[in-house]
Amino acid sequence: MIGVPEIICHQVEKRYRNKRVLHSLTCSINKGKLSGLIGRNGAGKSTLLKLLAGHLKPTNGEITVFGECPFNNLKTASNIMFVEEGMTFPPLFTVLDIFKMAKDFYPNWQHELAKRLLDYANIPTNAFHHNLSKGQKSTFNLIYGLASRCTISLLDEPMNGMDESIRTDMYRAILKEYIAYPRTIIISSHHLNEMEHLLEEIILIDNGQIKLHASLDDVQQMLVRLRGDINLIRKLTSDMEVFFEKEDLFHYEVVVERNKIDEKLLQTMNILVQPVTASEVCKFMTSKGKGGIDDVFK
Repeated sequence: MIGVPEIICHQVEKRYRNKRVLHSLTCSINKGKLSGLIGRNGAGKSTLLKLLAGHLKPTNGEITVFGECPFNNLKTASNIMFVEEGMTFPPLFTVLDIFKMAKDFYPNWQHELAKRLLDYANIPTNAFHHNLSKGQKSTFNLIYGLASRCTISLLDEPMNGMDESIRTDMYRAILKEYIAYPRTIIISSHHLNEMEHLLEEIILIDNGQIKLHASLDDVQQMLVRLRGDINLIRKLTSDMEVFFEKEDLFHYEVVVERNKIDEKLLQTMNILVQPVTASEVCKFMTSKGKGGIDDVFK
């Protein structure tokens, strides 16, 4: 049933020796959602997905998938597809052999679809997985993940290595598969701008914690950019949190929360109000400074 939490994380912590990667991470992900797990490199995205897939055990806290702990759990393993760059397959099998094996393991396996996608991506059926280029491996892994039609699909940076044209096509393939066979899909990436149009919700992770978890529409409405007279804008935003600030010879701009301003009033004051994309929201919320790269050169 749509809207029922399928994945629950409560106060999850993961350590590798003395390095803490995740801490106090709490969230719930509803069934049947197409979600983006967004964060900068090293934020903890891959670790979280490996925990959800049952490949790792949390150091502390609790994770439940389908109401059970996913670690070393056959029930969750048979219903979760985890696509990552490090996927390996038997070296003696061709990619077509791998597809034939998948038919026996995944009850919803879409063999004809997998072959059509393979042909579209110009990957020979007699090729061996370990001999494919980095981009071809990523494409094959994603095709394998989509064709399995598991209840939950976890896609960890699935477009790594692909050229621009095939990335665009594979994003469309994800959306078409989701529409044809709705299920829980979580795509991790630090390139939200490429896939923003696909998503229903965004999970932003920063320094091992969930910074934001909201619908795409809500994220797109969170912040606005104000441009105009520096003295006037600074006076109007003196008691607001400023997420980004930029000044040059001709313009002054800041990014603030949308619900803190009166857009009609600002227009009468000759202050330009511009929307901020979800990708920019995530960037500003995880930035160390208010001026971006310009702070480095001050």
